[in-house]
Amino acid sequence: MNRMKYVWMMSLVALVMFSACTEEVIIDSSLPQGTFSVARSGSFVEQNSTGSTGMAQLGTDEDGVQFVKFGTSFSTNFATGTVTVYLSKSQTYMADPANGNPSLRLVGITQKGGEQYFKVDPAVGSEFTHVILWCASAGVPFGYAPLN
Repeated sequence: MNRMKYVWMMSLVALVMFSACTEEVIIDSSLPQGTFSVARSGSFVEQNSTGSTGMAQLGTDEDGVQFVKFGTSFSTNFATGTVTVYLSKSQTYMADPANGNPSLRLVGITQKGGEQYFKVDPAVGSEFTHVILWCASAGVPFGYAPLN
């Protein structure tokens, strides 16, 4: 019986030691996997005294998934709480819901400054030339970044 207890305890110790050595890996699909490769980028041009500054980039991760990335210096006025991010075929926000907004692609909503990623699904082509910051509650543009 003592030998059985010893084998059981050693097995338990080995199991605890093994589980303590492994790390749980969590993959966040909203973030790029591996290296983010920039295809086009541009600096924000402020509109309506909103203080919009920083860099926007369009690129892909190692899996070929497309993202819009805001750099660490991204900032804008969040007085209304959120700002909507669009990819656009021009620097001007032109909603056309009757035709499915062919010149705009909703990317996401931001509530903070600094670095952040927005997954673009499905991916967009070169006809989308600008990232637009739009405040729907105020009905005004906060800025745009031309993607070169």
